Amino acid sequence: MTPPVPHRTATTVLTLVVPLAVAAVPFVAARAWASQLPDPVAVHFGPDGPDGFSSLAGALWPGAIATVVLAAACWAVAFFWGRTAMVRRIGVATALGLAAFLATLLVGTLSLQRGLADAADVVGVDPMITLALCVGLGVAALGAWLAPGDAPLPTTDPVPARAAMLDLAPDESAAWVTHAESRVALVLGGSGAALMLVLGVALSIPALPVTAVLLAAVVLSSTWFTVTVDRRGLTVRSAVGWPRLSVPLDEVVQAAAVTVSPFAEFGGWGYRVGQGGRVGVVLRTGEGLQVERSGGRSFVVTVDDAATGAALLNTLAARSRVG
Repeated sequence: MTPPVPHRTATTVLTLVVPLAVAAVPFVAARAWASQLPDPVAVHFGPDGPDGFSSLAGALWPGAIATVVLAAACWAVAFFWGRTAMVRRIGVATALGLAAFLATLLVGTLSLQRGLADAADVVGVDPMITLALCVGLGVAALGAWLAPGDAPLPTTDPVPARAAMLDLAPDESAAWVTHAESRVALVLGGSGAALMLVLGVALSIPALPVTAVLLAAVVLSSTWFTVTVDRRGLTVRSAVGWPRLSVPLDEVVQAAAVTVSPFAEFGGWGYRVGQGGRVGVVLRTGEGLQVERSGGRSFVVTVDDAATGAALLNTLAARSRVG
């Protein structure tokens, strides 16, 4: 019997209630400042300043609707599929981060327009965009930290007899280390970050270098992982150290080599949540190592020679339960 999803109350508060409250902040600010704002207000900005304008209501509602839709989607994923803490944390971080980014951006750009007769005269938008990005990322990180983690769920059930094993002597130890990588994504992402950095410096747009650094960090944290199977279990760690995912031996039900179709099973490539809450580091189509773990959880990572890693993990898990 599959156990229920834990921490549903906390999930609802963090992915739904708080983001909706954050989405209301621009409406409160706009009401307080309505008499001080130009009509129409600037809602889009280019290198030469404002290039898009709207009524105050038209400025407020798109961000609010986007926040509501995404928060509802994140809540549904975390509420119904969040058996693994990482699923819940992704949902919370995404919902809170976007809500904080949009609210900060909207309140900030409106604050710059207070007292102006013409919104075309607004200046200082680039630092506000940078601030909104930083706030969004900071709130996302805080939300992920606040989301409850997984309680230990050790299992004493034997590894199924049908599971692949390695022929290790009782006193023999072994480890298996490989890499999960997407060279195409690494090259494209690195090139994009370099281009943003160059343009930001050349055009004196402060937001672009900041965005370039953030993009580089995202690329490094999502395109290159070290995968290890040893006496601790399975460990998957990105090039920058986070995210770091682990499955201890006492939570391994069984491991197997599988064929992974990223788009069909996970909706794309990267660090993903698939149907049913299955978590994966999915960087290519093809061979992968899948671990069924206690609590009805499942983890997949795309690697070469997955059969060897799965057989060693099964062997070490079985050995850890002897006696």
